[in-house]
Amino acid sequence: MTVDLIIAAIPSPANGVWELGPFPVRGYALCIILGIVAAIWIGERRWQARGGTVGDVQDIALWAVPFGLVGARAYHVATDWKNYFGEGASPVDALYVWHGGLGIWGGIGLGALGAWIGARRKGIRFLPFLDALAPGLLVAQAIGRWGNWFNQELYGKPTDLPWGVEIDRDHFSSAYEQQLIDAGQPIPDLATFHPTFLYEFGWNLAAFALIIWLDRRFRIGHGRIMALYVMGYTLGRGWIEYLRIDDVQLDDVLGLRFNVWTSIVLFVLAAAYYLWSSRHAPGREDAAYVEGREPATDDADAEDADANDPDVVEDVTKAASSDDAG
Repeated sequence: MTVDLIIAAIPSPANGVWELGPFPVRGYALCIILGIVAAIWIGERRWQARGGTVGDVQDIALWAVPFGLVGARAYHVATDWKNYFGEGASPVDALYVWHGGLGIWGGIGLGALGAWIGARRKGIRFLPFLDALAPGLLVAQAIGRWGNWFNQELYGKPTDLPWGVEIDRDHFSSAYEQQLIDAGQPIPDLATFHPTFLYEFGWNLAAFALIIWLDRRFRIGHGRIMALYVMGYTLGRGWIEYLRIDDVQLDDVLGLRFNVWTSIVLFVLAAAYYLWSSRHAPGREDAAYVEGREPATDDADAEDADANDPDVVEDVTKAASSDDAG
């Protein structure tokens, strides 16, 4: 690795934690929080456009976010179990979420369960709610991936490309070090790798823009926006995951990483649902709430709505004219 290539590379933060008085501010946690805020903000705007009420997404997030964090951590611990339950490991480390390690599919799975519980309690139709929320998840994941940069983790294979990310020796994966040892090469203090966090950041934002355009152009409903989200994300995650060299216990299943297989299976299922739904439920739902569970309309809001309704204005005008004539 030449000095010129190191200078051209993307530097990693020397420290991913800042002390704010007695409180540590961790770059990883900050990225996760900012991603959640972005997803809720985008979801609120899209839900209102679908006929929902302001605050619904925030209320359901109180269910979905905790469920999602537990699921994401559980998925990571399950696929890297030796780091927590293997020889010389400490199970308590499984609770240290701020050290990194969240599996997106565990987060989506349990997060969806939490969202379903919250939606059911509020009388919200679940599929249109998922469609409103799905694009924002891509933005949340794009922001959250920068947490890997702060932690110097989940990077790709070694590269000499000018946009490679610098990783110091303390954060080398054991798999990478073993490759060097097997090749009889010394272990450097610094090396550059594919910045998979940056690849996924760009891919997710591009998928977000495409889904927003498709939704506006074709008015997609009945859960198909969520299906497009799954297809778009897994399509990118498949090739990005193939570049990664981080240590994963479920690393090689029939020649592919476990997460690559997960992406393939989920892409096929999402595509099948999209085709089935398009045939059996074309168009978009007319109602955002279960019949009879619509939120009560404030009297003042109702009066304002009536005042702006052309039919009501016409009726009032006719009535006024009749009174004048009498």
